[in-house]
Amino acid sequence: MPKMKSNRGAAKRFRKTASGFKRKQAFKRHILTKKSQKRIRQLRPMTGVHASDVALVKRMLPFA
Repeated sequence: MPKMKSNRGAAKRFRKTASGFKRKQAFKRHILTKKSQKRIRQLRPMTGVHASDVALVKRMLPFA
């Protein structure tokens, strides 16, 4: 059998927690001037991966 490998892109984007995986929110990298401060502030915290996507993330990160 070949070695199992983690998807390196996923490894940089997701972190394992006790209750699942957490991720950074999208739409906060550029073109921030037209976005309101409230919107930018609300994009700041990390959020959980949606329940329907957890299986995909687990498959990409077999050692997490």
